[in-house]
Amino acid sequence: MGLTAEIAAYREGKGDPGRLVDEFRQAVLLVPLTPGAPGGLMSAMLGGIRWLYAFTDEDSLARFTRARGGDSTQQGRYLAIRGARLVDLVVPLVKEPAGVAVDVADESGSMLFPPVARIVPDAFAVDLRAEAGEVA
Repeated sequence: MGLTAEIAAYREGKGDPGRLVDEFRQAVLLVPLTPGAPGGLMSAMLGGIRWLYAFTDEDSLARFTRARGGDSTQQGRYLAIRGARLVDLVVPLVKEPAGVAVDVADESGSMLFPPVARIVPDAFAVDLRAEAGEVA
């Protein structure tokens, strides 16, 4: 189905959470690079979670750049990475709870993939840490 179609189905109440996560893990995402940012990846801190920005295609990334007041014709550098590698390899390197914010400039097509079980490795899932009595 593809990640954008699965996000749309989920937002319409017709999607399946397992299928959504599977599509996210299989998708090749574009993650903007920002020198000086944690790990060099563009992100934002909100609600105690470090959200890594990721985009499903260059058009979505360009909309994000324009929304931030940038010139979308001057495409910045980005990392193309599968969602699975992003959460399995990159999230553990972040020194705080981290999730992925996909297509954040697309109000009707954005989706957050929080640092919870089935999305990030169990050792970094805040819900499992809370159940175990650990501080997130």
